[in-house]
Amino acid sequence: MKAVIWTKYGSPDGLQLQEVAKPSPRDNEVLIKIHASTASRADTEFRRLILPLLFAIPVRMYIGLFRPSRIKILGTEFAGEVVAIGKDVTQYQTGDQVYGYTGLGMGTYAEYMCLSKKPSGLLGVMSKRPTNITYEEAAAIPFGGLEALHTLGRVNIQPGQKVLIVGAGGSIGTYSVQLAKHYGAEVTGVDSGGKLDMLRSIGADHVIDYTREDYTKNGQKYDAILDTIGGSPFGGSVRSLNENGTYLNVNPKWHHKLQMGWNKGRTSKKLLSWEGGYTTENLLRLKELIEAGTIKPVIDRTYPLEQIAEAHRYVETDQKKGNVVVRIGD
Repeated sequence: MKAVIWTKYGSPDGLQLQEVAKPSPRDNEVLIKIHASTASRADTEFRRLILPLLFAIPVRMYIGLFRPSRIKILGTEFAGEVVAIGKDVTQYQTGDQVYGYTGLGMGTYAEYMCLSKKPSGLLGVMSKRPTNITYEEAAAIPFGGLEALHTLGRVNIQPGQKVLIVGAGGSIGTYSVQLAKHYGAEVTGVDSGGKLDMLRSIGADHVIDYTREDYTKNGQKYDAILDTIGGSPFGGSVRSLNENGTYLNVNPKWHHKLQMGWNKGRTSKKLLSWEGGYTTENLLRLKELIEAGTIKPVIDRTYPLEQIAEAHRYVETDQKKGNVVVRIGD
């Protein structure tokens, strides 16, 4: 089978298309023919090993100290078809169309992949895919959709509240905008100018080009500020909240963590950081929302597997709108 082998940390040139042996499922695994994956910001950060220090060290020990050795195939989102099952698998059968997120297990830049019948947490999650969209659209749901669904659930948005989303044009951000609107919020999306029309098209009531305007200095107050990329100024964001408002940083830098820790208990405002929500229940909930037409994946570009390096380079420009999909097989 064809697979993109991760040969080194650093440049996209380390992603090499090769012929490798097709895997066989163990007793508790399913074999999935992958039709589509994505090139996500998280994938590019793993490839370069550009991660917070306390996370990068154990990740390097897990993947490979000097080069990828234990994990050789990148990619975390997928949509495909079950083509074989192990003898202990009962909840899936051949022909089932599935989608999911493999987390630290990775492995989706390949024509076939084995996955546990019941992956969980950071090692992945899987369910049957939405029936009203394509494989390519389904592959663009799990990571951003799961993060947004779980995060906004923690914020507990109420109808009529004002919500500001930083990095609204990315994978997590585009789902966050749609879900916040679904919950009845008045939504302001913050991102670069080239993404603002797209944000309006998915429901944002107001948009801010962060290269032209600082949302912390415009006098507006919000009930919740969600930072999906870790780029918000902490002090200004907290001052822009109403009393008892919520600031949630999905991707906090070390200084954000220090500031949040120092200020907890010193303010009536809630200060929350990332917490995983990779569960089958959440993935099935996303399936329901997609099938009901409540939310939809935003896809910027689609690349064939052979052009995975080009896909990564485009993601690293930070210009992508929503998701970049990788087409695999038929």
